[in-house]
Amino acid sequence: MPDAPDTSVPRRIQPARADLDAVVRVPGSKSVTNRALLLAALADGSSALDGALSADDTQAFAAGLRSLGLEVEDDGAVWRVRGGGGHVPAKRAQVYCADAATAARFLLAACAAGRGTYGFDASPQLQRRPLGTLLTALRAQGARTEPWDAAGLPVTLLADGLEGGRLLLPGDTSSQFISALLMAAPLGRRPLDLRVSELVSKPYVDMTVTMMEQFGVTTKREGHERFVVGPASYRGCDYAVEPDASTASYFFAAAAVTGGRVKVLGLRRTGSLQGDVRFLDVLEAMGCIVTEEADGVSVTGAAAPAGITVDMADISDTFMTLAAVAPFATSPVTMTGIANVRLKESDRIAAMQANLREVGVPTEAGPDFLRVFPCTPCGGRIDPHGDHRIAMAFAVLGLRTPEVLIDDPGCVRKTCPGFFELWRELEQGTG
Repeated sequence: MPDAPDTSVPRRIQPARADLDAVVRVPGSKSVTNRALLLAALADGSSALDGALSADDTQAFAAGLRSLGLEVEDDGAVWRVRGGGGHVPAKRAQVYCADAATAARFLLAACAAGRGTYGFDASPQLQRRPLGTLLTALRAQGARTEPWDAAGLPVTLLADGLEGGRLLLPGDTSSQFISALLMAAPLGRRPLDLRVSELVSKPYVDMTVTMMEQFGVTTKREGHERFVVGPASYRGCDYAVEPDASTASYFFAAAAVTGGRVKVLGLRRTGSLQGDVRFLDVLEAMGCIVTEEADGVSVTGAAAPAGITVDMADISDTFMTLAAVAPFATSPVTMTGIANVRLKESDRIAAMQANLREVGVPTEAGPDFLRVFPCTPCGGRIDPHGDHRIAMAFAVLGLRTPEVLIDDPGCVRKTCPGFFELWRELEQGTG
C-alpha cells in the first residue's frame, strides 16, 4: 500500500472529476482483522489471515500479542499466527496499545483469562477513552487491578483466570466490552452467562459471535440480551478478511455527492460480517442506486440526495460520512442514536459540528443526535482532532466544495494508510 501523507502537510481536496465512474479496492476490515488476530492467537494450531489490514491499529494489536509471547508474522499479503492453545505465554509483560481501543479492550480480557501480571498503557488519546465498565467486569471475574479502582489506562492487571458464571453488564458505552468478554470466556473455569442491557453497535457483537464460531467455539444467545459460552478450545484456520465496509462508506458517499458511480471491489452487501454495509441502505433511501455485482458493490448517486431521519445506533461509525453528504440533500438530514460517539477518538458530534460550521454548514445537535441543513458549503480548514473518520468524511465534502483543506491527514493511518492515494481516483484530473 502507498505511504501515508506527510502528517505535517495539510491535504487539499480537489473537486471530483467530471462524469465520475471509479473502481476502488479498499483494504481489509480493521474490526475483522483484530478479532481474527486474537482468536488465532488463542487457538490450537496456526492460522493464516488473508487480506488482513496493515494499519496503525492492527500493527498495535499485533505488537501487543507479541509482547505477550505470541508469534505473529506479517509478510505484506498474509498474516500468520501461531496459536497459544488457550494460554497467554508471558507471565509478566508490558503492553502498549497506542491508539487502538480494540487492543486495550480485547487484550485486557484475554490476559485476565491467564495468570500473570500485565501492564497496559496507551497514547493520550486512548487514555481518555472509557474503560471502567470492562475493568469492573474483569474484577468481578477474579482479576485485580492496580490501582484497585482503575477506570482507564494506564493500569496493571493481576490475573488469575476468569471465574465465569453470571455477569451483568451495561452495553451503552461500547460493544467492544461485550466482545472482549465473549472472546476470552472460553478460557474461563466455567461457562460465562453474560446479561447485557442497552447494547449499542449490535452488529459488532454479531460479528464477534460469528467469528468465534468460525474459529470453533459456539455461543448460545438470546438476542442481544444474553450470551452463554463455556470452556472450549479455538481452532486455528485459514481465514479471509473482508474489505472494510466503514472505509468503503466514504467511496460510496462520493457517488452520492457527485451523482457519479463508484464500485468497491470484493465487498458483499449480503452475507457480510460488517454492520456498516447497512450504510448502503441509507444511501438507497436517499435516492442512490445500489447494485451488488459479481466482483463488488456499486453506488450511483441521485441528481440530488433526499433528506432523511435515520437511527444510526447500529452503524454509528458512518454517521460522519452521512453528515458530509447531508449539506447537498434536498432537506435536512437528522442522525439519531449516536450518543456513544462522543466517547470515541474525539467527541465526534462536537467535532463534526465545529468543522461543518467552518465550511458554512448550519447544524443542530443534542446529546445523541446531529441535524445538518442543506446549503452550499464554502472552503475551509478542517481540524480532524486526530480522528481518522473525520478526516475521511470531509474528503467527501471536498469533492463538491473547492478549497477544503484537511489538517493532519496522516491520522488516516489508523485504519487506511493509503486513503488519500485511493482518493486521487475520484479527484479532478487524476486517476
